Amino acid sequence: MNTKVIENFAKFNCSLLYLPSFLLLAILAFLQSRQLLSEKGYVNFQKDFFLSINSGLSDYPETLNNLTQFGDALIILSFLSIFIIYAPKMWEALITSSIVSAIIVCVLKPLFGIKRPAAAFTDENFTIIGRKLIGHNSFPSGHSVTVFAVLTIVLIAFMPKKIKYQIIWSIAVFSFGVMVIATRIGVGAHFPLDVTVGGIVGYVSAILGIAINKKYNIWTWVGNKKFYPVFILVFFVCAVILVTKIFSVNLIVFYLALISLIISIFVITNLYVKK
Repeated sequence: MNTKVIENFAKFNCSLLYLPSFLLLAILAFLQSRQLLSEKGYVNFQKDFFLSINSGLSDYPETLNNLTQFGDALIILSFLSIFIIYAPKMWEALITSSIVSAIIVCVLKPLFGIKRPAAAFTDENFTIIGRKLIGHNSFPSGHSVTVFAVLTIVLIAFMPKKIKYQIIWSIAVFSFGVMVIATRIGVGAHFPLDVTVGGIVGYVSAILGIAINKKYNIWTWVGNKKFYPVFILVFFVCAVILVTKIFSVNLIVFYLALISLIISIFVITNLYVKK
């Protein structure tokens, strides 16, 4: 499996950055030209669209609350934890892209300082599912960045050879990504442009992560068995955090993520003991 990932990353071309970069610049240029980068302009521009999507999705609160958790790095990466063994090359890209995306998000959120929907619409009735977020850090959506950064790497890492399967695989992965980031509107945490730009930033972060790893091979130690205890410890800590989440908010996605981590800890420990 790791061989396939290495081969797919070797075929990787930085030209994949052109379209998302153009889209990102086009969106920002449009907002700037219409003076919509101001807090009031940005919010009013999307008000009706946001309320419409939020209202339409709010009929499925349990589904939304479970799906939106995939935007949490702890959750989505827990499901990929087993690939530390079988596809460490993918995890090298995941680590780098996570750092890149974190830096980008930490710069953009305070730079724009856009109010969250719950802070902007004090007199409007809309659905909030889960924790009420009222900060000035709505743009871009961090959950959307995380989802598309991870899914883009998974997409490229396991891209099939045949064109027809590539199309099916790409549609499946991106459809899941769009579905997850849409939940951020459904739970009342973000505006449509927050998740749109967040998804693009996540994609760009993934491409940059793969490109950086391809050139510098920063995390080659990830696949080394002598470092397995590090991952066992990290996964154990993540499992404990998930248990606390279960006691706080009893969601099925937390149980599934916890099971994934427990399986990974067992398999990695077994392999390490047999070394």
